[in-house]
Amino acid sequence: MTITIDVEVPGELKHLHLPKGVAARLQTLLDRQSLGQTLTTAEREEAKELVDLADFFTLLQMRAAQQAP
Repeated sequence: MTITIDVEVPGELKHLHLPKGVAARLQTLLDRQSLGQTLTTAEREEAKELVDLADFFTLLQMRAAQQAP
């Protein structure tokens, strides 16, 4: 069974993004990980949460773009 829920997303959300400081922190964590540096458990959790948030913003932006007139 598949359930589809349509939600209207305000057009202003297409400009939603991580604040510069938060995006920089995420990039730092990802860069360290890419370089083979071990992240602490807290840093790994932080990075995962920030990636999830960035993905959610991207989803909202895509929805807003689809609904744009």
